[in-house]
Amino acid sequence: MMDKIKSPNFLEFIYGFYNTMKEREISLAYEGEINHQVTKAFTSLAETNMETQMEEGGVQRKVFHVMVECLQNINKHADKTDDGREGRGIFIVTKGEEEYNVITGNLVDALKQESLKASIDRINNMNKDELKELYKRQMKGGTISEKGGAGLGFIDIVRKTGNKLKYDFLPVSDKCSFFILIVAISRAENNNSN
Repeated sequence: MMDKIKSPNFLEFIYGFYNTMKEREISLAYEGEINHQVTKAFTSLAETNMETQMEEGGVQRKVFHVMVECLQNINKHADKTDDGREGRGIFIVTKGEEEYNVITGNLVDALKQESLKASIDRINNMNKDELKELYKRQMKGGTISEKGGAGLGFIDIVRKTGNKLKYDFLPVSDKCSFFILIVAISRAENNNSN
């Protein structure tokens, strides 16, 4: 392992990764298992970072909320990797002049891709009142999935941020795709939440 770390290619990769993170305004990046402890650690890191930079309280709360929802989504819904592990994914937070972006990625079974796409598209095409009504219906009578979700996460994210969900699926094999979700949170305080 030490030989790999000291190799010029690896050192160039690390420096290139550092530069890419600076250029893309990435303030936090993680790949691995997502669980309660990881979620707690990330929100603590983000809180410290935003307080240091004197980010407005309402913006902080929205970023935390989106982070937790996105991390829980990976924890509950990421499908198994080739080595059989579940709940793994990638989690990235970027900070630009006008917005934060919370970006997640995880494997999903190819059979789930179309229903996931349809669900997100449906939510993205709803106005504030329709989202509020859908949220209430899911709270009252939504079915709980086998992994413990009631389908509220995406609805809640759109309601809180006032922004549509951006997503894509990258085919990995015939059986699975890599699902990428991007959520933008405006740094200007406004009343997007319901």
